[in-house]
Amino acid sequence: MQNILVLGASGTVGSLLVPALVAAGQRVRAASRHARPFAGAEAARFDFADPATLGPALDGIDSLYLLMPADNLQVEQYLLPVIAAAAARGVKTVLQSVMGVEHEPQNPYRQVELAMQRALPSAVVLRPNWFADNFHGMWAPAVAQGVIALPAGTGASSFIDARDIAACALAALTSTRFNGQAFTLTGPQALDYGAAAALLSQAAGRRIVYQAIDDARFVANLQAAGVPADHGRMLAGLFAAVRAGQTAQVSDAVERMTGRPARTLAQYMADHAGAFR
Repeated sequence: MQNILVLGASGTVGSLLVPALVAAGQRVRAASRHARPFAGAEAARFDFADPATLGPALDGIDSLYLLMPADNLQVEQYLLPVIAAAAARGVKTVLQSVMGVEHEPQNPYRQVELAMQRALPSAVVLRPNWFADNFHGMWAPAVAQGVIALPAGTGASSFIDARDIAACALAALTSTRFNGQAFTLTGPQALDYGAAAALLSQAAGRRIVYQAIDDARFVANLQAAGVPADHGRMLAGLFAAVRAGQTAQVSDAVERMTGRPARTLAQYMADHAGAFR
C-alpha cells in the first residue's frame, strides 16, 4: 500500500483513476481546485496557480500522477515546479503527456518530460492519443446538434478510451515494472472522423455527421462558445497533426501495461450511448 497523490482528480482521467486506486487498496489523496470528494479517498485542494497548495498536497506522498489542466497553456510554468518538488521529496511521478512530443524537441511537454527524466529517473511517461471521451466531453454540444465540425480533414486517429489511460496509470503507479519508460497510448484502430460519426450515429440511434472545416472557422466557432482565441488556436494546431496522419499510429502499450487489449471506439460509444441519445 502506498500514499498516492492524483492531481486533476476531478478531470476526465483523474476521476476514473482515483476510484481505481481505492479499489486496488491504495491510500489516495485526490487533489483538485475545489477538493472534490471521492469515496475512500482524502480530498485535498490543489491549484497550479497557487504555489502554497503544493507542499501540503505532497506531504507524506510516495507516488504522484501529474497532468496538465486542460484549460491552461502554461505547461512548463505549471508542471516544472511540481516535478522539482517531487524530486526533492523522492516521490515517484507518472506524467500524462501528449502523443508524439518525443519528435518535437521544442514542444513544452517534451521539455517537461526531459526535465522530469533528469530529476526522477524512475518516472513514467504516458502519451495518450485523442480521447474517445471527447465525444461526450468537449464535443458534446456538437454531438447533440448532430454536426461535428472540426479541422481534421480526412485524417485518422486511434482514439483511446480514458478508462484505458486510467488503467495504465494504475499499473504505472502501483508497480516498478514500468519505471523509467515512456508509453504511447492508443486505441486498437485508427478511424477518421467520418467513420467515427457513423459509429456514433449507430450508438445514438440518430444521424450525426462530421463536417471538415478550416482552422479559422474552428477558432471562430470556439470563440462564439466562450473559448479564448489563444486556446482555440492551440487546439487547431493539434488538428494539423491529425490531417498529416500523425495520430493514426496504433500501439499495443495498453495491453502491455494492463494485460488486456485497449477498448475499441465502437465499445466506448456503446458504453456511453445514453450520453449521445
